[in-house]
Amino acid sequence: MGTTVFERRRPPQGVVDDSLRETALRVFWLDDVDRPTHPSLNGTIRADLAIVGGGYAGLWTAVRAKERDPGRRVVLLEASRIAWAASGRNGGFCESSLTHGHENGVNRWPEEIDRLEELGHANLDGIEETIARYGMDAEFERTGQLAVAVEPHQVDWFREEPGFLDREAVQAEVHSETFLAGDWDREGCAMVHPAKLGVELARVAADLGVEIYEHSLVRAIEGDGSGPIALVTPNGRVVADAVALGTNVFPSLLKRNRLMTVPVYDYVLMTEPLSTEQLAAIGWSNRQGLADSANQFHYYRLTADNRILFGGYDAIYHFGGKVRPEYEDRIESHRRLASHFFTTFPQLAGLRFTHRWAGAIDSSSRFCAFFGTARKGRVAYATGFTGLGVGAARFAADVMLDKLAGEETERTELRMVREKPIPFPPEPAASIGVNLVRAAMDRADHNEGKRNLFLKTLDALGMGFDS
Repeated sequence: MGTTVFERRRPPQGVVDDSLRETALRVFWLDDVDRPTHPSLNGTIRADLAIVGGGYAGLWTAVRAKERDPGRRVVLLEASRIAWAASGRNGGFCESSLTHGHENGVNRWPEEIDRLEELGHANLDGIEETIARYGMDAEFERTGQLAVAVEPHQVDWFREEPGFLDREAVQAEVHSETFLAGDWDREGCAMVHPAKLGVELARVAADLGVEIYEHSLVRAIEGDGSGPIALVTPNGRVVADAVALGTNVFPSLLKRNRLMTVPVYDYVLMTEPLSTEQLAAIGWSNRQGLADSANQFHYYRLTADNRILFGGYDAIYHFGGKVRPEYEDRIESHRRLASHFFTTFPQLAGLRFTHRWAGAIDSSSRFCAFFGTARKGRVAYATGFTGLGVGAARFAADVMLDKLAGEETERTELRMVREKPIPFPPEPAASIGVNLVRAAMDRADHNEGKRNLFLKTLDALGMGFDS
C-alpha cells in the first residue's frame, strides 16, 4: 500500500498549529452578509403553493413559481433562518452538472447524458441571467473549474479531456508543486458567495410577492391529497393547494423518503485575505475553482477579497443519521485540512485561518438529486443533491413545479428524473456500510485508484458513497 502526496509532503506541525491558533468556529459566509429577518408564522393562512425550506431548492421554487404565475399566492416556511444550512455554508461552486459529473451521468443514463449536459449548461446560463436581471449581489464569477491530478496515476485520467493541461501548463495557472496535470472546464462552473446568493434569492422572492416565514418548523403534513394539504408549525398552519419540499439533508416529512438520503459532514477552512506578495506566490490569476481528483478530494477557491476556502477530504457519517451542531466541531478534520493546505501551498506558510466550519450533505446512493410526488400529486419533492445542489437546485425547482402542475415536460420525462435511487439500509447497517465504503475508498487512494471488489460490487448495484 502506497502513500499519498499529503503524507509524503507533510508540513511542519508548528505551521499547522500556528495557522489554527485563533480560528473561529463560525461560517465565514454567514459572517460576511447581512441577513434581513422575516416573521414567524402565527395563525392559519391559505396559499396556492406552500414551500418548505429556505435554502436554494425552496427559494428557487418560490422565484420560479412567481415568474410563471405572478398572481399565485406563494408561502415559504423555514425552520431557522434563510440559507443558514447547506445553502449558506457550501464552497460556492455553482456547477452545470445535474448528475454529479459526467462519469456518474454516463454510467447511469448513457442515452440521456448529452441532453442532460445541455440542460445543465442551459440551467447555469439561466442562473447567470437571473442574477443579472434582478441585480443580485452574489459575487457570481463564471471562471470555470480546474480539476487537478496530484498523483501520477491520475494524470492519465485527464489526457483525453478537451481542457487538458500538462504539468507545466497547470502549474502556470496555479503554482503548486503537487499539481501534475489538470483539466480546465472553462464554462461549466461559476463561483458564488453562497450566503449572499441565498439572501438575494429571498429578496427577489419577496419582491415578487412571496411571503417568507422564518423560525417556522413544519412538524407535519396533513391531508391525503383529495383536497388541500395543511402544513403544521408550532404556532400556525398553512393550507395550500400544492406543496414543494426542499428540506434536503433534514428528515423528510414523507416517511417513504427517510432512508433515501444520509447526512454526511463536510469540513471547511477559510484563510485570512492574502497579501499582494502571497497572491503572486501562487498565481491563480484566472480565479478558477479547484478540485483534486482522489476519492477523498479537496475543493478550493478564492473569495472576492482574496481569501482561500479549502474544504473536503473527510466525509463523516454519524450513527443514526443525525444532524447536530456539535458534529461541526471536529478539530481533527480541520487540522488534517490545514496540513493538506500547506502541502499544496508551502509558500503560504504563516498564513492564518480565520474560520472553520462544517455542514451536512444530503447524500443519495446515486450521488445526485432525485424527484417525486406524493399525496395524489399535491406534494412534490427534490432531494439528495450530494454536494452539487448550488446549481442543480434551480433545475429541481422547475421539475417540482412541472410535476405539481401535472405537466409532462422534457424535464419530467427524463429517465434521470423518473428513477429513484436505492435506499440506504436502516441502522446499524447504514453506519457499518458507510464506514466500510469510506475505508475502501481510502485504500483505493493509496493503491493508485484501484477499486476493490467491494466497491466494484456497489458500483454494479448503483449504490455507493461520495462527498
